[in-house]
Amino acid sequence: MKINHRGHRRINTARADQPKTTGRRADKWILRLYVAGQTPKSLAAFANLRQLCESRLAGRYIIEIVDLTKAPQLAQNDQIVALPTLVRKIPAPIKRIIGDLSNVERVTLAMDMDPAPGKK
Repeated sequence: MKINHRGHRRINTARADQPKTTGRRADKWILRLYVAGQTPKSLAAFANLRQLCESRLAGRYIIEIVDLTKAPQLAQNDQIVALPTLVRKIPAPIKRIIGDLSNVERVTLAMDMDPAPGKK
C-alpha cells in the first residue's frame, strides 16, 4: 500500500462494462479507509477490506486510502476520531466502522453489504 504525497491513494476497480444493478446493490461503492501510516493494523485493515470487497463487490468498488500522518487535516471532513476507520461514501447514507475490519460479519452489517453468496 503506497500513499501519495498528499496522504491519499485511490484504488479503482469499478469497470464500465459491469452491468447496472438496482435496489440495495449500488452500481459503484466508494469506500474511504483512514489510516495512520503503514502500521500492522493499517495494513491488516486494507488487506481485509480488499478481500471483503472482492468477495462482495467485485468490480464495483473504489477504495480511497487516506494516511492521516501525511494529511491530518483530512480527518475533519469525515469526523475521524480513531484509526483505522472505514467510511462508506457511496451509496448513501454515509456509514463508518472502526478497527482492522477482520470481523467480516460485523463489517458487512455496518456497511450494509450484501451477504456472501449462499448466505442469504
